[in-house]
Amino acid sequence: MHTLYDVQQVLKKFGIYVYVGKRIWDIELMAIELDRLYHEQVIDQATFITCKLVLNREHKIEEQGMKKDNGKPKVNWN
Repeated sequence: MHTLYDVQQVLKKFGIYVYVGKRIWDIELMAIELDRLYHEQVIDQATFITCKLVLNREHKIEEQGMKKDNGKPKVNWN
């Protein structure tokens, strides 16, 4: 598991589909959902840690992109 898509597939196994509209918000909500699954003992520790590491990396990438654009989030017109 290396990408955000992989994390989405883990969540999809449990019927969790996340789309808020902005990538950084999606990442934050996925982290919340993963926390919930782990605390309810639905996913194992290895899966949880791997997913959280992927989400942390993706979140940092998005934050850097926002800083580069003077704090303005990228507009998603889709």
